[in-house]
Amino acid sequence: MNQNPAIMICGHGSRDQAAVNEFNSLARHIRERLPEHEIESGFLEFATPVIRTGLAKLVDKGAQHIVCLPGMLFAAGHVKNDLPSEINSFSLEYPGIEISYGRELAIDIRLLEACKKRIVEAERKAQKQRKLGRKDTLLMVVGRGTSDPDANSNISKIGRMLWEGMGFGWGEVSFSGVAYPLVDQGLHRSSLLGFKRIIVFPYFLFTGILVRRIYSWTDKLSKEYPEIQFVKAGYLNAQEHVIDTFVERYQETLTGENNMNCQLCKYREKIIGYEGDQGAPQAGHHHHVRGIGTDGLDAHDHGIHHGHHHFHDTDDGGADEGI
Repeated sequence: MNQNPAIMICGHGSRDQAAVNEFNSLARHIRERLPEHEIESGFLEFATPVIRTGLAKLVDKGAQHIVCLPGMLFAAGHVKNDLPSEINSFSLEYPGIEISYGRELAIDIRLLEACKKRIVEAERKAQKQRKLGRKDTLLMVVGRGTSDPDANSNISKIGRMLWEGMGFGWGEVSFSGVAYPLVDQGLHRSSLLGFKRIIVFPYFLFTGILVRRIYSWTDKLSKEYPEIQFVKAGYLNAQEHVIDTFVERYQETLTGENNMNCQLCKYREKIIGYEGDQGAPQAGHHHHVRGIGTDGLDAHDHGIHHGHHHFHDTDDGGADEGI
């Protein structure tokens, strides 16, 4: 029997099969990096296998200790409520199994390096068309957007660190949903600042409907402001730095260093504007879409609701619905 802790990689899930494929590819990379561990992966919604299935497989393989790692960038409702609810429900049925819960990927020096790589790749391609310096360039970092201000504020910090660290002329942030400004609003305002190039970087782990929405908005603005060079940078995906961060989160869990930032958590403290959320029950909200499947490789955006913005509240995890 393998005495090393088993690992469960917990993704959000997506309607987009390409996003699911990329998540599964990441899981394979982590298995290759940690071959001495039994590793399974699963999803909160849409895609299969669901998280419970992965956990059950690890128990069937003889696991006595399972470390659950959230495959999500920031800690909002999914990391704080939905995943713990899934894991706690499973744990009640298997009281003899030790289950540890890691923290989100969060702001990490490794992820900043992964961001830099994608931005530099986009910059090099853009330079072939038009030679411009970074002082003439605005960097737009795009997050998923949630109803958790703490999670949203992390995008602002990521944006600022990349803007200053890489020496761009200016930096802005926007969101694909829930939070403001939305991408089209942010790009429109940024286009009025006088920069000759705008690099749009989706701070997402994987592809999906939301990433394509970001790129579509970018294409639309490029037609409205033809004098500006709009550049679409790639999302993070399974870079070595991303895999390194997952491995670090696993090791933190074993040493007890896997603490989230609870000081600004709206479920623990009375945060301005969200006072009613303090003490909300830790319960999942994905029962109606758990394991229902994807829309295939050509999944379409089922609506960009301009004016009303009827977006679901999700973590900024990665692609589509925060995988």
